[in-house]
Amino acid sequence: MIDWKKWRHVTKLDPDKPITPKAVAEIVDSGTDAIMVSGTQNITKENVARLAEMLKDYSIPKVLEPSGTDGLRDDMDLLFVPSVLNTDVAFWFMGAHKIWVQHFDIDWDRVVPEAYIVLNPRSAVAIVTKAKTEITPREAAAYAECADRFFHFPVVYVEYSGTFGEPSLVKSVKERLHDARLFYGGGINSREKAEEMAQHADTIVVGNAVYESGGIEKLKETIVR
Repeated sequence: MIDWKKWRHVTKLDPDKPITPKAVAEIVDSGTDAIMVSGTQNITKENVARLAEMLKDYSIPKVLEPSGTDGLRDDMDLLFVPSVLNTDVAFWFMGAHKIWVQHFDIDWDRVVPEAYIVLNPRSAVAIVTKAKTEITPREAAAYAECADRFFHFPVVYVEYSGTFGEPSLVKSVKERLHDARLFYGGGINSREKAEEMAQHADTIVVGNAVYESGGIEKLKETIVR
């Protein structure tokens, strides 16, 4: 049984971005707690399968975070399924999920629901989901508390997607959570940034840094406990 609640560091790999088997091996050996396969644009069965093939022989926990039904697989340990809180488009909170449940047999033991708060207006996920990104820390904390106490999401995910977020907002969100674990993702490409967000988030997620120059070394810098 995988105890994802103990994870402090997750590496997110995008099926739409190029990566070599050698780089994947170095990421697995870096000390990260888990690999999350996740992306917003151009996600296909083929590119998810290509990344899954590179990961299949490693014992590290493997998570698929689907943006749709394309690329769903049974060979990942867990499915982290996002619902976007700060959007008026119901499809991204429940509509897509209803279609998934209606047409697929779900192994609920592998499913971890995530309540997403999307905060970078220029990110693909914000544009696609029409997220209301211009919110205050107080509003973000209220979304998080609703997710935790009303809807009982096990994960609240503050997503800045490619840009480093506001630590005070993340702190405000954390202070309002009772049971849910707080994940943070966005712009972490140094030890300093990792340590700053790890003060508030239970788990930090690092993705874009992997694809930058010197990416593997940058990734290793972000692994803090």
